[in-house]
Amino acid sequence: MKTRAVRLYGKEDLRLEEFELPQIKDDEILAKVVSDSICMSSYKAAEQGEDHKRVPADIAENPVIIGHEFCGEIIEVGAKWQDKYKAGDKYVIQPALNYKGSLASPGYSYKYIGGDATYIVIPHEVMELDCLLPYAGDAFYKGSLAEPFSCVVGTFHAMYHTKRGVYEHTMGIVEGGKMAILAGVGPMGLAAIDYIIHCDRRPSLLVVTDIDSARLERAELLLSPEEAKKNGVELKYVNTAEMENAEEYLKGLADGGYDDVFVFAPVAPVVELGDKILGDDGCLNFFAGPTDTKFSATLNMYNVHYASTHIVGTSGGNVDDMIESIDMMSKGLCDPSILVTHIGGLDAVAEATLNLPQIPGGKKLIYTEIDMPLTAISDFEELGKTDPMFKKLHEITSKTKGLWNPEAEEFLLSYKK
Repeated sequence: MKTRAVRLYGKEDLRLEEFELPQIKDDEILAKVVSDSICMSSYKAAEQGEDHKRVPADIAENPVIIGHEFCGEIIEVGAKWQDKYKAGDKYVIQPALNYKGSLASPGYSYKYIGGDATYIVIPHEVMELDCLLPYAGDAFYKGSLAEPFSCVVGTFHAMYHTKRGVYEHTMGIVEGGKMAILAGVGPMGLAAIDYIIHCDRRPSLLVVTDIDSARLERAELLLSPEEAKKNGVELKYVNTAEMENAEEYLKGLADGGYDDVFVFAPVAPVVELGDKILGDDGCLNFFAGPTDTKFSATLNMYNVHYASTHIVGTSGGNVDDMIESIDMMSKGLCDPSILVTHIGGLDAVAEATLNLPQIPGGKKLIYTEIDMPLTAISDFEELGKTDPMFKKLHEITSKTKGLWNPEAEEFLLSYKK
């Protein structure tokens, strides 16, 4: 079977190509991809090419398919898996396989599986690790966004705390404690806010900072302090752009310091601010993966010694995190629609990925079966004055305060057939 896919050949070398997939083996599965969400991690892989930890050294001769936040439908199942998976089932994949200690991952490392493709061959290790998960949601795009949601779920579970004189780590955030999310109103920050105010283990105070007033206003509109208060969380959005002393102000909000601090931008002053506002036994999570392999920031080692402050880092979630994400979405506790600001087709992937840091907004959602320029949802109204497709999409998204939704997905896929 032929597939159409975006493949990585080297640094900043992404190519949309059509090629033949091999016949599946008894321990493999053939699947269709319907949607993929472009991740900043794909940009990093494209920038670093073969120097990236998950990308093979021989991509010039054996290119890999990019994209790891994808959802689709199973087409054909090899004999080994026919008791567990059926053709026609919808699926999502947890790409953080950690198979036999390897960093190899769909979207970075494989010739025949990645999210930016029309059809893929799913290798045996994905099924062996239970990383091919059934998905019964009402829209493919929500399945794609289960992966980034699982990353933030894992981030909160990775936090830990201690008691003096007891050599055991208590995993998770401090329930009822004080939390800060710095640089926290990008797409992953929004996912983190949505999750933490709706999950079953919440802080009493959540302070979210950024330096972009427009993004802060959008975050407050989508995830309001009133909504957080219903769940017992005092939510405050803070613009630190023009503050003379952000440390003093933030510590004042928390009456001294924070139990859990998350850094969502790979910027040294932001990391250092996070360290400065930690309270006793405070845990700092450096969530934002840098492209600079020598990135560093200064930490207060006096506080490490006397105040037991500590740091963790997470890169991706695991299968349990993905299952939790899907479950919360199915119950309506989290809404991944708030992350999406742009829609495009497979032909838009290469340019969008290579220029991702310069494109404003949140998640860039790709429908792999169609061609369509990457288009901001906020531009639908203007484009609709001359294009009937965008006119209808504007009408549909207007019903949900400008958010992408299942009706919009269904219409787009039908219109583009």
